[in-house]
Amino acid sequence: MGFTMKTLRMALATVSFIALTACGSSTTSDTTITSTPAGADVPSFNDDDAMFAQMMIPHHEQAIEMADMALDPTVGASSAILALATQIKGAQDPEIAQMTSFLTTWGRPLVPDDDDMDHSTMMSGMLSMEDLDTLRSLKGPAFDKAWTEGMIAHHEGAIDMAQDVLKDGVNPEVRTLAQGIIDGQTAEITTLRNLLK
Repeated sequence: MGFTMKTLRMALATVSFIALTACGSSTTSDTTITSTPAGADVPSFNDDDAMFAQMMIPHHEQAIEMADMALDPTVGASSAILALATQIKGAQDPEIAQMTSFLTTWGRPLVPDDDDMDHSTMMSGMLSMEDLDTLRSLKGPAFDKAWTEGMIAHHEGAIDMAQDVLKDGVNPEVRTLAQGIIDGQTAEITTLRNLLK
């Protein structure tokens, strides 16, 4: 009936995706894909886009918490750490606002429905509560070293998450944000590693 193989493959992929994610629902009213206007081939967002925003928000929030630790004058962080902390906070605050806006527009909660776990057990690079407590107890050069090592791991985790959504997400704005996170945090990792030399 005029279906091309591409159209058929896309239809089958959509049906398979809905079957896997509809949690047993017998209707399609709660599907996890919101489509663009009629005739468009690409959905405006999918579960991977939403999960990326839901998980990256607390990931960014922890990076900002770490930046705030460094910016506390009683810690005695070096000027290089202070500059990086200011840069990280300046970049990630607006990204949190952007991801919050995505989820609000999509009608999705800010956290996954099953968000009863410690984020540090769910996301790559997140520091545990114990790690954060240890970091808070440090001053001067010891703080600088621990903060730098922790932020490198944290950034590497964010890059992993961004690379995942580039593979599996469909929203153009999310993809642009993810690529920006990869580019920005890769550059910051280079700077951080140089501080450890």
